[in-house]
Amino acid sequence: MIHISKRGEISRVKSLLIHLAGLLVGIALCALITVATTGKNPLDVFAAIAKGSFGSTRKTWIFFQNTAVLLLISLAVTPAFRMRCWNLGAEGQVLAGAMATTACMVLLSGRVSSAFAIVCMLVSSMAAGALWAGIPAVFKARFNTNETLFTLMMNYVAMQIVNYFCVVWENPKGSGQMGIINQKTQFGWVPQLYNRYLLVIVVALVFTVVMYFYLNYTKHGFELTVVGESERTARYVGIKVERVVVRTMLLSGLICGLTGFVLVGSINHNVSSSIAGGQGFTAVMVSWLAKFDPIVMILFSALLIFLGTGAKEVATSIGLNMSFGDMLTAVLIFCIIGSEFFVNYKLSFHKASKEVGEHV
Repeated sequence: MIHISKRGEISRVKSLLIHLAGLLVGIALCALITVATTGKNPLDVFAAIAKGSFGSTRKTWIFFQNTAVLLLISLAVTPAFRMRCWNLGAEGQVLAGAMATTACMVLLSGRVSSAFAIVCMLVSSMAAGALWAGIPAVFKARFNTNETLFTLMMNYVAMQIVNYFCVVWENPKGSGQMGIINQKTQFGWVPQLYNRYLLVIVVALVFTVVMYFYLNYTKHGFELTVVGESERTARYVGIKVERVVVRTMLLSGLICGLTGFVLVGSINHNVSSSIAGGQGFTAVMVSWLAKFDPIVMILFSALLIFLGTGAKEVATSIGLNMSFGDMLTAVLIFCIIGSEFFVNYKLSFHKASKEVGEHV
């Protein structure tokens, strides 16, 4: 007989080991699927997955850059999630920041210095992201609206705004896409630290440390944690819940807006409705799997980016289509998420008593 019971608190190390075991199970399943469906050596498939992230110096830098972007967005949604306010609008908040950055690059070109424009881009992108998160936050605080649906719908509004201005500012005209902004003058392009990849990595690491201390060692971090555990308790001890909700959502939007600034001003130098690449939704998984711990998010961000780039490499290097690589990625992610069950519950095995057996 199998008995399922709720676990108590477990250490971070034990939780990570359980997730690692889930990953190993996923790798074994992927090997079996590969052999059964293609007849190819699974080691070749796994080698291709590793090559996707670390096959060259450039691929390695891109891997760390993409990990940093995903980490930034995950850090953005984490304060709201810890407060049990389900902000699913990170994608739209990143787009709002990217759109504000683009507007500064286009409209200020030739009118002010590039350095002043970069400052305007930074401020406006964070303000735009905060605004995009602040609208559903105010409605949540004042009218108790459903923040999940509200923030989700704001994503699609942001996408259509970006699509509209891509047509207005398309370069060259008639191409239907924005193209590289200020390619000749490089007006508004954020200066490189060492190469085009390093800036976002440094920004993500700095914000990881800041967010860790904010959540664990500040009054605001304590208040949002109390609100997440029990609004009634929070009100009883004098915490203004509505103010905490708005403040926390503004912080989430601000960091998402900053991410949009980095994507346009430092990495891509253009904008489109897909510039965030769906990572606003992937960040939800990262934050949840990491138990809202900013340090652990580094590991899960890197893992999901590794699997995503590996799937693309499988499709190109060993002759399997993209769907097969995505399928292997899905199996691995499913096993990692499934291992969460064993983090929260434990199985106990008991033998049926002889009396019960004889009675039957």
